[in-house]
Amino acid sequence: MAQHYRVGRLEQEIQREVDDILLKRVRDPRVAGLTITGVTVTGDLQQATIYYSILSDKASDGEKTAAGLEKAKGLIRSELGSRLSIYKTPELIFERDTSVQYGSRIDELINNLKRQD
Repeated sequence: MAQHYRVGRLEQEIQREVDDILLKRVRDPRVAGLTITGVTVTGDLQQATIYYSILSDKASDGEKTAAGLEKAKGLIRSELGSRLSIYKTPELIFERDTSVQYGSRIDELINNLKRQD
């Protein structure tokens, strides 16, 4: 039970810190407009998957953001290492959260329907 609680708390902490690091430490314009939507950490705390969304649905913007995150990953991980009180900083995996995009697409469709009435 303690382990599960720890994972949940760690996920929240990572989300908060990565948000802050992206805001204050990463100077890459490619990652400027992204939002961290969630974090999942494996039970052994070895890996953290960080889900993010961007406002644009252009493929080129998605690629730029992914490339920017890949480039910033080392900095983000070492910053996290100094901020988190855990023995070993997990490996970071950045994954685009498409559910947010999906949600806004649904909103768009609903709004279009309303306009047609």
